[in-house]
Amino acid sequence: MRWLAKLRIDGFLLGLFAAMGIGLLLPARGDAADVLDWATKIAIAVLFFLYGTRLEPREALEGLKHWRLHTTVLAATYVLFPVLGLAMRLLVPSVLTDDLYTGVLYLCLLPSTVQSSIAFTSIARGNVAAAVVSASVSNMLGVFMTPLLVMLLMQTTGEATVSPTAILEIVVQLLLPFVAGQVLRPKLYRVLSHTVLTKVVDRGSVYLVVYAAFSAGMVEHVWQGLQVSRLLAVVAVSIVLLAVVLGITAGVARLLRFDRADRIVVIFCGSKKSLATGLPMATVLFAGHPVGLIVLPLMIFHQIQLITCAALAGRWGRAAEIADAASVESETVSVSDR
Repeated sequence: MRWLAKLRIDGFLLGLFAAMGIGLLLPARGDAADVLDWATKIAIAVLFFLYGTRLEPREALEGLKHWRLHTTVLAATYVLFPVLGLAMRLLVPSVLTDDLYTGVLYLCLLPSTVQSSIAFTSIARGNVAAAVVSASVSNMLGVFMTPLLVMLLMQTTGEATVSPTAILEIVVQLLLPFVAGQVLRPKLYRVLSHTVLTKVVDRGSVYLVVYAAFSAGMVEHVWQGLQVSRLLAVVAVSIVLLAVVLGITAGVARLLRFDRADRIVVIFCGSKKSLATGLPMATVLFAGHPVGLIVLPLMIFHQIQLITCAALAGRWGRAAEIADAASVESETVSVSDR
């Protein structure tokens, strides 16, 4: 893809737009949607298995011990976002309708994404071990925290209930493959340690998630029956919300003197919201309400966060590669001088 490099076009970002376009033009329906769902789950499981084979057990243990980082990510997810969501009540009714504001506040109460947060952290050369822990803990807590926050801060149709199988699904899909990779690491490390393989799975899993999100939106007709002005307002609000959170998380990470790898974790894990968790929960929490309009802000925010963070991850990853190459060249020159 040298021609893309000459044009200064990020191939990863281009792939994201392609996945979006295919999702809009050729959404998966019926059996195809079921196959897509399974393909996405398998890709994510393989990704976590590869992470397990790449990470030394000591690095994984250090990821668990990094409580300051995890606390910072959880504070961004379950404190900063809800506060900003409540503040946006001032935009009703001039900018947002009541249903759209409900959707904006709801997305602010969701847990962080898992696969894309970790994939982007890996692409940007961040602390993958810490990202695995932060994203997984955020989602596990979200099964309880999101319904609790919804009941405390929003009006719902009654008591919110979430199936405990969600926790089991997270364990089976994410943690078990990672643990399996750790166990089999001594035997498979040399075979599966190629960065190209992990890079393909990293980006492939993100492409699948993006395609599935846009495909689901088309099938559920969430883009229809909405005034263009209101749609643009949601887009603008989502952009501002993400920009504010990215700025705050980056500033706090520097203030707490995290190194570069950990700052990337705080930024990526602390700024995202999970579509995969939010859609199923919404059908339970808002039964009898216009769920399509309520989840629309989440759909829009999800795409904006993917595009923005993909661009950041690609930029930071290339910068890290250039720095590594310069370091190797410097060491080579130093040795030759001797």
